[in-house]
Amino acid sequence: MEYFNYNGKTFKEQTAVLQASSRGLRFGDGLFETMKSIHGRLQFTDEHFARLWHGMQVLQFNIPGILQPDSLKEEILNLIAKERPSANGADQYRLFRGNGGLYDAVNHTPNYVIQTWPLPEESGAWNSNGLVLGIYGDVKKSCDVLSNLKHNNFLPYVMAAMHAKNEKWNDAVLLNTSGRICDSTIANIFIIKDDLVSTPALAEGCIAGIMRKNMIQQLAKINQHVFETELTVDDLLAADEVF
Repeated sequence: MEYFNYNGKTFKEQTAVLQASSRGLRFGDGLFETMKSIHGRLQFTDEHFARLWHGMQVLQFNIPGILQPDSLKEEILNLIAKERPSANGADQYRLFRGNGGLYDAVNHTPNYVIQTWPLPEESGAWNSNGLVLGIYGDVKKSCDVLSNLKHNNFLPYVMAAMHAKNEKWNDAVLLNTSGRICDSTIANIFIIKDDLVSTPALAEGCIAGIMRKNMIQQLAKINQHVFETELTVDDLLAADEVF
């Protein structure tokens, strides 16, 4: 990664743009979306921007008229064209409130940073080896108005990912405050048991994943209902398949 976009302008990677009084830096006051691009084409942009706009409303941002999904998409594509026009990649849009203390934000207009980095060509291919998963219980996710958002207070997932790395797992499963299955550090969780497909309901505190939504819709097209429900660790261990 050689360049990034900050509030609509392109900068070299090492350029400093944030001030020490940034609420995004001090309090994690913001949101992010990570989109996949295949040969320069962004995937599921409508769903990503819908989740982002919902999150901005929940976090009470003042959304200026100039900030529109189409203009943001164009900025992301321009950065992709500058960095890696043909390779597959991950493209992250991170939005945060500007300077100020806890009670005295200078304003509620969102600032943003766009970054992009390449992914291996085989990224997203079928994983025939499966995954080694572990249960992470030291930090549990709450079930509240923020739980389904990809907000910048991402510590439960950061801690779970570090624990997974220390234990040599491929991924870690997070629990909610009731001790039930929530999601993993990188994905939503589905199980298959006796030909029935289940996934934790959004009320269980999991991220409202874009691929989660798409998976439920695609399975419905082939008359495969997905039960959005409560899942326990025992349910996970007894499953015929987990993905």
